[in-house]
Amino acid sequence: MGLTTAPVSAWLLAWIALIPLWIVLVKYERKKSKFFLFPLLWGSGYYSTATFWITGIHPMDWLGVPWLQSLLITILCWTFISLCGAAVVVFWAIASRGIFHLIENPKSPIKNSLFRILIGTALWCGLETLCSSGSLWWTSISYTQSPHNLAILHLGQISGPNTITAAIVAVNGLIAELGIGKEKHNLDRVILSKLIIVISVLAGLHLIGFALYNRPLNQPPETALKVGIIQGNIPNKIKFNSAGWYRAIEGYTTGYRTLADQGVDAVLIPETALPFVWTDPNQIPHSFYSAVMEKGVIAWVGGFGQQGRNLTNSLFTITGDGKIFSRYNKVKLVPLGEYIPFEEFLGSLIEKLSPLDANLVHGKLNQVFDTPFGRAIVGICYDSAFSKLFRRQAANGGEFILSASNDAHYRPSMAAQHHAQDIMRAIETGRWAVRATNTGYSAIIDPHGQTQWLSRINTYELHAATIYRQQSQTLYVRWGDWLTPLLLLLAALTPAVEYHLQKMNNN
Repeated sequence: MGLTTAPVSAWLLAWIALIPLWIVLVKYERKKSKFFLFPLLWGSGYYSTATFWITGIHPMDWLGVPWLQSLLITILCWTFISLCGAAVVVFWAIASRGIFHLIENPKSPIKNSLFRILIGTALWCGLETLCSSGSLWWTSISYTQSPHNLAILHLGQISGPNTITAAIVAVNGLIAELGIGKEKHNLDRVILSKLIIVISVLAGLHLIGFALYNRPLNQPPETALKVGIIQGNIPNKIKFNSAGWYRAIEGYTTGYRTLADQGVDAVLIPETALPFVWTDPNQIPHSFYSAVMEKGVIAWVGGFGQQGRNLTNSLFTITGDGKIFSRYNKVKLVPLGEYIPFEEFLGSLIEKLSPLDANLVHGKLNQVFDTPFGRAIVGICYDSAFSKLFRRQAANGGEFILSASNDAHYRPSMAAQHHAQDIMRAIETGRWAVRATNTGYSAIIDPHGQTQWLSRINTYELHAATIYRQQSQTLYVRWGDWLTPLLLLLAALTPAVEYHLQKMNNN
């Protein structure tokens, strides 16, 4: 399953990668006390491979962290994230196995298989929902299909990313169940029935997604918005010193002027691209500010804001008269990188991995980001992994997505995975997305998830493109993730119904 994500991107493997673990859940009998090792190994393999990009933070010499200490911190972070993911898989496997045995009916192998698929799928979706409500989340198995399987990604318009997760888990379960049972002949009626169900479900899911994928986009000329993107390519090693500041100011000012001369309506620059406190007039870079005043083109600027004695990682709308029109504060801060979890307990033990003197604080969940062109949906870097943030803003009237990020301190595979996340957010909400990153991948994505333009990695780039503001709402935007509660309810009722039926038969 880990190979389904960038850099390998073998996305087809996701439809079979869970089969061995599923078979073990049902058939493993020897030394039951050691059963947990199987899901532990599977989970560790998936999460450690999919998040290997985090090792790119080493060495952290630009933060003043010694080489050996940097290596230890990197290994610790990678191991911790991998084990957290593995723990979720262990819990899923143990809970599923227990319920499987509880409802097993030796006289009805097909019913057993269908009940197992329902329960296993519901539990996996429930656990992903729970994990995505926290601060440490990235690797939903739904994003293994992005950006390649656009048809199946359109299931996200129905009930969010868990619709895709449910599809993947259910298909894996269906295929696994083909080889489970006491059947002696490969072509008997039970095996044939299961095979027909597998093919029908897999084909049906893709046909539904393909139908959604082929719906025409509503793009009236009056909704058009020409946007510019600046990919500054400022290495993190120099970002917070005088050389980095000078290079950033020069690069973004020149890029802004160039794009303004091309007739764009607004320019988007990446997360903390100009690392100054924009609510403090004394810190605003004069040359960039002067360019905005001269050209009069809206600028969406990534920088820092003040909140009491603390700072926020923010995106600002700067109007042609140099005033702040609106502000969005990053909601999902990176643990250790931007804040210390349980700081009252760990603050004295963990050095803050940030060159900022003040603490960063989380933005509020109910933010809206109004612009002179209408309301926008904003995601700053890590926010992209949390679909509910985008869904909430779309439900509140967001008409297009602005994604500002800085992935420079990770491996290139992270930038590819980040792009994959934003493709899913665009499809789920039915919105155009504009991505501006420090070192790549910057992009323009349409509401069907098609990447209209993609930058190169580690280059300075400018790009202008036309997007269209959308006001329609997908089923997911209107109703949220309704599928997971439904699956959990059906899974909870199944053991009770089966027990009642068995009792009636015995009587």
